[in-house]
Amino acid sequence: MSTPMPGGTQLTRLAVYDWPAPDGVGLVGSGAPHLHTVSTEAYVVLGGHGSVHTITPSGAAVHELRPGVAVWFTAGTVHRAVNDGDLDVLVVMSDAGLAEAGDAVLTFPGAVLADPERYRAEAALPRDGDVAAAARHRRDLAIEGLAELYDAVERIGPVDAMARLHAAAERLVGPAVLAAGRARLARPAAGEGRSPADLMSTARVAAGEAWTGEPGYGMCGRLRPWPATKEER
Repeated sequence: MSTPMPGGTQLTRLAVYDWPAPDGVGLVGSGAPHLHTVSTEAYVVLGGHGSVHTITPSGAAVHELRPGVAVWFTAGTVHRAVNDGDLDVLVVMSDAGLAEAGDAVLTFPGAVLADPERYRAEAALPRDGDVAAAARHRRDLAIEGLAELYDAVERIGPVDAMARLHAAAERLVGPAVLAAGRARLARPAAGEGRSPADLMSTARVAAGEAWTGEPGYGMCGRLRPWPATKEER
């Protein structure tokens, strides 16, 4: 059962990877830089310290992450979580499930982004075997591509560099994912077109506990989502 939050919003506890990054960024480690084609995301820092490195058409930036800080980034923002020590984040993500359907695009080198078959092979994690090694490999490949992106930002400017990346991302995710995301974004806001009495007449409560099994491997770290498991009216 999904949560009653608008836009399919989901909560996930993120322990940012403590794997040392090949470019030396982060005192402890970092996640894989990527963007979302239609979803908006927020980091709410629960513990530890680090930063999130972003690139938009306005340029590159670094945002400090420490307990109490929240950072929001909309679709198309390249973001990389950097762990400087026990970084523990609550992720608030719209359009839950779209990332797994291909909404998230890693910043692989240009040659990989230009080859959909190779991109899918590099981005996929195996069902069995050494999942951690595969997740680390794709993280490192995304960091390699991020260096190319930073170079493009310097050479041709952030607007053109990001336009190229966004075009490649749209080609990769395919029309099905984009259509699903656009349909969700086009839905009326909660309560739009309904009277207060009608809206309040459907009051309900949903509750759930964080995933208690083995954390999954995400793009930025180990993930424990909050699936809503019980609903009361």
